[in-house]
Amino acid sequence: MVNVILKSDSDKGLINRNIYGHFSEHLGRCIYEGLWVGEDSPIPNTEGIRNDVLAALQKLNIPVLRWPGGCFADEYHWKDGVGPKSERARMINTHWGGVEENNHFGTHEFMRLCELLGAEPYISGNLGSGTVQEMQEWVEYITFDGESPMANWRKQNGRDEPWKLKYFGVGNENWGCGGNMRPEYYADEYRRYATYVRNYSGNQIYKIACGPNDSNYEWMEVLMREAARFMDGISLHYYTIPTGVWEDKGNATGFGEAEWFTTLKKTLFMDELLIKHSEIMDKYDPEGRVGIIVDEWGTWYNVEPGTNPGFLYQQNTMRDAVLAAVNLNIFNQHNKRVHMANLAQIVNVLQSLVLTEGDKMLLTPTYHVFDMYQVHMDAQRLDLNYESPGYTFGEETIPQLSLSASRNKDGVIHATACNLSHTDELEVVVQLEAGQAASVSGQLLHNTDFGSFNTFEQPDLVKPVAWEGLVLENNTLRFVLPPASVGLVAVQG
Repeated sequence: MVNVILKSDSDKGLINRNIYGHFSEHLGRCIYEGLWVGEDSPIPNTEGIRNDVLAALQKLNIPVLRWPGGCFADEYHWKDGVGPKSERARMINTHWGGVEENNHFGTHEFMRLCELLGAEPYISGNLGSGTVQEMQEWVEYITFDGESPMANWRKQNGRDEPWKLKYFGVGNENWGCGGNMRPEYYADEYRRYATYVRNYSGNQIYKIACGPNDSNYEWMEVLMREAARFMDGISLHYYTIPTGVWEDKGNATGFGEAEWFTTLKKTLFMDELLIKHSEIMDKYDPEGRVGIIVDEWGTWYNVEPGTNPGFLYQQNTMRDAVLAAVNLNIFNQHNKRVHMANLAQIVNVLQSLVLTEGDKMLLTPTYHVFDMYQVHMDAQRLDLNYESPGYTFGEETIPQLSLSASRNKDGVIHATACNLSHTDELEVVVQLEAGQAASVSGQLLHNTDFGSFNTFEQPDLVKPVAWEGLVLENNTLRFVLPPASVGLVAVQG
């Protein structure tokens, strides 16, 4: 049993809704087949965007969507993706599978998708192989409301009014696929390119610098020292790879107890990364103005057998659900620095919310976690005091309980809880300090098989159910988390 003190009237700051953001790259079947089928497709669509996926994503109230990459961003030339589709340049996607990219999904289509989702667009600009002029003109094309070659071209292509664009990334993974740069070199390039990412027509851009890959603390140090005053946010990328071996990452399904434990142990490293990177940022930005943007995170396994290795298609199990919930709890706890996070990726790639096959679609266990957790968006984080029991496997031990809590604008308290143990249930007793709790309800995501996943034959094998057995008495809440489960509790005053 674990005892928790939850201070109902505390205020640990706003949980930025953008923590629940997503990422879409021209990679495998994420864009084409996943989000975009084209206006002439027999699959029901809205202006080329498939309706079933759109409806599923709308239910999540996705706050922000990143595009067009990823590694693809630093070889993407945006002018190839505007104008009549029959005249758009074709290219080979050399990063991902060597397939042809017809550029039918470009700036107009992406901005329309964001409008339909009600999401803020987050565009990654090409610093690796693009020019300063190209980046400057893209921002002008999207946001300028006036007379200019780019604004006039946008109007010729069917969009009279400019769009609002808040988030713009100046390069992506420039320490690797974005140019193999040294931090000192990229810092200077960032300063140069960011100068020309201008605010037009009242549009205010939040500029995001390419930050480190996982524990590259030197990169963070150099970027903050040399360029912090020119940025609003800095990215951080960390993928959970069960084996820690890039060439053989482990399988998405059919794993055993050891792989379950190792995967969760490795994903908990996210907390250490945020602590240590925040400490570096505090030296150069003590007021906390610059945000950490975790714009690529999630699991990365070996691809599904028989699929194109460059498409990064993997299944999604109850393990991924628990892992997603743990990371979201961690991001909530670091809400002072973490301004945004973007799960990689939204459809058919890596840790997806949705999988498609022809005209069929299914929701993954990770989708259900994001559905349950959206209650934390723009809510006030609450103070929690507890000591988790240990979850031991072999000679290693990690915390068994991951917990986060918030209070929304209507005064409803939500707590999200994960039991990381694959064998033991966990009784939790929460003392609600301050206020008077009147009622409780909840949802539970759980399956007795921790490797269970949804298929097109059984699309609802893993899904949330009403959480029976919640007890609220004298401002004390009691519940039992089954092994390998994710729970959501709502307490009304």
